Amino acid sequence: MDITEALATDAGLFGLWSPTSFHDVVDYETWEAALLEDEDIVRHIAIGAFVPINIGGDGAYQFVARVGSMSAPAELTERERKYLIVTSEPYLFVATAGAVISGIEHVGDDPDIGLRISLEPGRWQATVALIDWTAEPGQQDDDGAPKMGALPDFVVLINPESGHADYRQTVETFDPPTDDQSLTHSEE
Repeated sequence: MDITEALATDAGLFGLWSPTSFHDVVDYETWEAALLEDEDIVRHIAIGAFVPINIGGDGAYQFVARVGSMSAPAELTERERKYLIVTSEPYLFVATAGAVISGIEHVGDDPDIGLRISLEPGRWQATVALIDWTAEPGQQDDDGAPKMGALPDFVVLINPESGHADYRQTVETFDPPTDDQSLTHSEE
């Protein structure tokens, strides 16, 4: 199942998050106490309540959330793999009442902005893929905006937990590039 939406943040960080885990975030003061500092975010990552989608910048991006099952795991399409920049290591996600993807500033008891995802209660693993949709020929209009049918910026793959025990627990979604890598797609 694919769900897609364009989302924006002014806080430099998106996330996949559990609405029930943040029911006590009802105003700026409670949001600040729960999510302002990296160590607060890491605490939510460790228990599976928050998966960061972090490239360190503000802006608007197209997201696809793809939910799989044990018999049909969510994977990148061949087209997405062709323009893949980087994929995160898996994060734990514990669903109790679905999930939401939004800018971190929208995390709270009554999210009015975000991509809502229906998930069965349980333990899931989520990976985030950054796609260079601009590298695919013919997918931008004259102003550089994506044309209808262009690939998304991010694909979030959500699969039932399959015994993986070593989940990523950092706010930085992707490891920094090494000297021979970059976070931009390059034709070889």
